[in-house]
Amino acid sequence: MKAALSSVPEKQQQDSEFLREVLEGLGGKRKTLPCKYLYDEVGSRLFEDICEVGDYYLTRTEASIFANNLRDIASEIGRDALLIEPGAGNCEKVEALLAVLESPRGYYPIDISPEILLDAERRIKANLPEMQVWSEVGDFTQPGVWDRLSMIPSRKRVVFFPGSTIGNFEPEKAEELLEMFAANLGTGDGLLIGTDLVKDSVRLERAYHDSEHVTEKFNKNLLSRINSELGADFDLSLFAHRAFYHQLRKRVEMHLVSLKKHSVSIADTRVDFSEGETIHTENSHKYSVSDFNQLLARGGFRPICHWKDSADSYAIHYAQAI
Repeated sequence: MKAALSSVPEKQQQDSEFLREVLEGLGGKRKTLPCKYLYDEVGSRLFEDICEVGDYYLTRTEASIFANNLRDIASEIGRDALLIEPGAGNCEKVEALLAVLESPRGYYPIDISPEILLDAERRIKANLPEMQVWSEVGDFTQPGVWDRLSMIPSRKRVVFFPGSTIGNFEPEKAEELLEMFAANLGTGDGLLIGTDLVKDSVRLERAYHDSEHVTEKFNKNLLSRINSELGADFDLSLFAHRAFYHQLRKRVEMHLVSLKKHSVSIADTRVDFSEGETIHTENSHKYSVSDFNQLLARGGFRPICHWKDSADSYAIHYAQAI
């Protein structure tokens, strides 16, 4: 693994950016926090736990679609492909696909957690000893983490973006992200991407407010991270997890609700909360297949095909860069 832990100056820069974005988000009329900061090492492992919860159907359903269509998906990708996975996490979703690809060039996972990537690379090397892996630590929305791709010769590149992560982005930002993916691909290169489909609000809300309260721990961990990394004094017991489906915007919203009027100190800055005020931490947009095909086209891709489960609750799309 060539990517290393951040140097001291890089760590200071990251902490400074984290502080700036936290203060900007909490200083607005409607308080928000960037969802990317949910996924530190603790948050990433809590999300893995969420994926095992019965109410959270997304990971289980996506896995079944892959399992039932793996050969067809590999056939669409073709031979000699370099698979690129932004926000790779523990890389477990990609292993079965890597194993059936014809003469794959290798795997290029990108994630903000070096510890998660190290563990994943060791596991992939153990299970697929011939697989070349180029791990990159960083935020996949930033151009720099894509730079090393130019040094890896390959006949074809395919961005692998499962988990309906595209739904965490506002539609205009999702379009910009797709444009960035396309800019790092050549004409005819591929995009394999998962989306959660529009469905009834009861099932959606149960998925994001599970009966085992794992999502609550995941959401509140963001406050714990601000406490430990920025010296804040959030009292987690003064906030409640809330998730609901916004029918008009076709998205599930996650919030942390202040249970009483109080103040929090963050790096000598006081942030006031009123009772019932919320911090908006994450969105998860839901798409119909036709709506997502239109988004793909606007983002620089030509939709080729898709696979769904029998209940039409989730889809995996394959598209080509134009």
